[in-house]
Amino acid sequence: MLKYRHNGIIKAILKFEVKYPTTYQFIVFNLLSNCATITNFVVLWLSSLLFFKNMTQPFSWWIFDYSAKSSGGLGGFVSFLLAYICAQVVNYFVQRDMVFGAKFGAWKLFWYIVTVVVAGIVSVWMPPHIIAVLNPYVGGGSSTIANICNIIAQVAINWPMMKFVIMK
Repeated sequence: MLKYRHNGIIKAILKFEVKYPTTYQFIVFNLLSNCATITNFVVLWLSSLLFFKNMTQPFSWWIFDYSAKSSGGLGGFVSFLLAYICAQVVNYFVQRDMVFGAKFGAWKLFWYIVTVVVAGIVSVWMPPHIIAVLNPYVGGGSSTIANICNIIAQVAINWPMMKFVIMK
């Protein structure tokens, strides 16, 4: 076990974990969220550059407005949605097993789904607005910046829900 290693760095990390358990968990949560982040970016890039690149027709439904050419249209909407869903599947297992070590029942699964849906609505609603503002300045990079903003919003929504409601 790591607790018995003589490595100074490991001892310092273990002391920090004991002294500041919530801060330690938040750091690990964010570090391991990179698994979902990598999944998100790979799926977004593959889907928008390969799978849905020809689905450029304007798309607008409910609060989702992908009607501007720079937003990618229907293909942009589907790409962001698919990237979000794939990332959340990865994130669920990583956070449950490696960060929180939580057992999961039906009630907690309900709250996880509610959290994912709320964060998903935000994550699919935001991109065209961010892209519209940034596209004149950074062109195609605006989709990546929009995705970074999505990830920040997801942490702001997911961390408190997972820490205090779902995974406790």
